[in-house]
Amino acid sequence: MALTFVVIASTVVLYAIERYSIETIALGSVAAFIVIFSVFPVTKQDGAQVSAADFLAGFSNPALITVICLLIIGQGLFQTDALEGPAKAIVRMTRGRSHRAAIPILLAVAVLSAFLNNTPVVVMFLPILTAVAATVGQSPARVLMPLSFLAILGGMTTLIGSSTNLLVANYAAQHSDLKLTFFSFTPIGLIVAGTGAIYVLFLMPRLLKTRKTMAEEFQATSGKQFIAQIEITYGHPLVGVEAVSGMFPKLKDMTVRLVQRGQKPILPPFENVVLSPGDTVIVAATRTALANALARRQPLMEAESDGNVAGREPSAATPGSISLAEVVVAPASRLMGRTLPQSGFYSDTGCLVMGIQRRSRMPRMAMNDIRLEAGDVLLVAGKEDEISRLRGNRDVLLLDWSTAELPRRRYAPHALIIFACVVALAASGLVPIVSTAVAGTFAMIASGCLNVRQALRAIDSRIFMLVGASLAGAVALETTGGSTAIASAMVYVLHGASAPVMLSALFFVVMLLTNFLSNNAAAVLFTPIAINLADQIGQKPEAFVVCLIFAANSSFATPIGYQTNLIVMGPGHYRFIDFVRAGTPLALILWLTFSLVAPWYYGL
Repeated sequence: MALTFVVIASTVVLYAIERYSIETIALGSVAAFIVIFSVFPVTKQDGAQVSAADFLAGFSNPALITVICLLIIGQGLFQTDALEGPAKAIVRMTRGRSHRAAIPILLAVAVLSAFLNNTPVVVMFLPILTAVAATVGQSPARVLMPLSFLAILGGMTTLIGSSTNLLVANYAAQHSDLKLTFFSFTPIGLIVAGTGAIYVLFLMPRLLKTRKTMAEEFQATSGKQFIAQIEITYGHPLVGVEAVSGMFPKLKDMTVRLVQRGQKPILPPFENVVLSPGDTVIVAATRTALANALARRQPLMEAESDGNVAGREPSAATPGSISLAEVVVAPASRLMGRTLPQSGFYSDTGCLVMGIQRRSRMPRMAMNDIRLEAGDVLLVAGKEDEISRLRGNRDVLLLDWSTAELPRRRYAPHALIIFACVVALAASGLVPIVSTAVAGTFAMIASGCLNVRQALRAIDSRIFMLVGASLAGAVALETTGGSTAIASAMVYVLHGASAPVMLSALFFVVMLLTNFLSNNAAAVLFTPIAINLADQIGQKPEAFVVCLIFAANSSFATPIGYQTNLIVMGPGHYRFIDFVRAGTPLALILWLTFSLVAPWYYGL
C-alpha cells in the first residue's frame, strides 16, 4: 500500500513539473506497478493474484475507447469544415461583441448537461466552439476547458445530470430512508454551480495559456499575399459575374489586380466588366483565401493541371487528398529567370503552383508571365507523397511546417449526419455511448470524410497513456486497500467533530480523490461512509449524500478526473499543469461555497 502511494504521488508530481513527457511518466508508473506487484504478490477478493493483465486492462477500457473515437469523429467534422456555416451564423448573431460569442453557447451547455449525459453534450459543442473561436480569431484553449467544466457544473444540479448522481442516490435509497427526487438538490446545486460558473466564464480564461504547434504559430501569423490566377472556363462558377463598384463580390477575400481578356489587359477600377469564358483573373490573396477557393464545393481554381473544368472534380485525386505547401526558390536554382510554363515544374514534381509571393514587389502581370527569382515563395498543391518528394528537390526548399491538407467540404453533409446520429443515440441512452462512438468512427472513414491516416493522426497519445496509467493506479489502490484506508482514517480523524466540519471535511477529501480515481469510484467508496457519518452524529443523511454528489463531480484539477476533460485536452493543446492551474481554484471555490451554504440550507 505504501509503495502504491509513493508511485501515485511521484507520478502526479512528475506530471505537474512537465520535465518529462506525459507518455514516458505514464508508462513508467504502469511498469512500476507491474514490478511491485510481481515482487510483492497481492491477492484479490476472488482469490486470484493481481497480475500485469490487471494493470494493462485500462488501455482497453470502454471509456478510453469512447474518448479516442470521439476525437476521430471530431477530426472528421474539422476535415470537412462541416461547422463553418453554423459558427459564422453564431458570430453574426453576436455582432459587435464577438469576443463574447462563446458565453451563450457555454451557458446552453450547462443547461443541457443538467438533463443529458455530459459527454455527448461536450462532443456536440466542442467543434462548434472551436469553429466560433477560429472565426473571431480566438484560441480554442480559451473556451474548451470552460466547455468541459460547465458541462460538469450543469450535471451536478439534477438527479440525472451525471451517472455519479444516480449511483449515489440508488445506493442511499437501498441503505437508508433517503429518496432523492429529480430536483431534490437543484436549489443548492444552482448556488454552488452558479458560483463556479462565474469563475469559469470570467476569471478562468485569463489563467489559461494559449499553446499551439509550431505549424499553427507560423500559419497564424502568415498574412503573406500571393499572386495567383483564376482561369475562367465554360461552367466556371464565376462566369457571368459582374463587377460592382469596381470589385467582384464573389472574390471579396481577394484583390483583383488584372483581368486578361485575350491580348487585352483590363486594369482596375473595373466598371461594367462581366467575366466570361477565356478570361484570366489575376488576384492577390492570402494562403487562407486561396485554400478556401480550392476547397469550395465548386472550386474557383484547379488543383491539378489535367484540363478539367473548374467546378468538376479532378480525375486523379479525390477532394481532400490534395495538400498545400510553401516552397522557396533556392539560390542557383534552375527555375531562376524562367516562367512557370518554361520551368516544367509541374511535369517534374506533379505539384501545381497556385500562387507566387515576392517580398520586394508585387508584379501586376499574369502569374505564368512572372520570371522566378531566388527567394520567391511558391504556394504549391499536390498529393501528400508528391509534396514529400519536394524535400529532395534542389531547386526549391520545402517549408515543412506549411504543409496542410485541403478540407473535404464535399463530404460536410455526411459528416454532420454521422455526428448528429452519434450524439442523438448517445443522448437517448438506447445504445451505449462506446458503441455509437465506434460505429461513428467507422462511418466517418467509410463515407470518405476521413482517410485512415487522418483518423490515426487524431489519436492523442497523451490521453491514451494518461487514462491507461490512471486506471492502473486505481487497481493498485483498491487491491491494496489504500482507498479503504483513506476512508477509515477520515472517520477516525473526524470523530467528535461538529456536523458542518464533518460535512466540509467529507467534501474536501472526496474532492481530492475524485481527481485521481474516477468520480464513480470515489462516489461508490464514500457513499456508505457518508451515510455512516450522518448516523453517528444523529443527522439526516441528505446533506451528507448531496455533499458526496457535489464533491465527486468536482473533477477539475486533473485531465484524468473526468471524461470530458480528456476530450478537450487534445483539441485545446492543454498540458497537465493547465488543469492544475485553472481547475484547482474552481474545486476550492465549490468546496468553500458548499461549506458555507450547506449548514444554513440543511439547518445543521
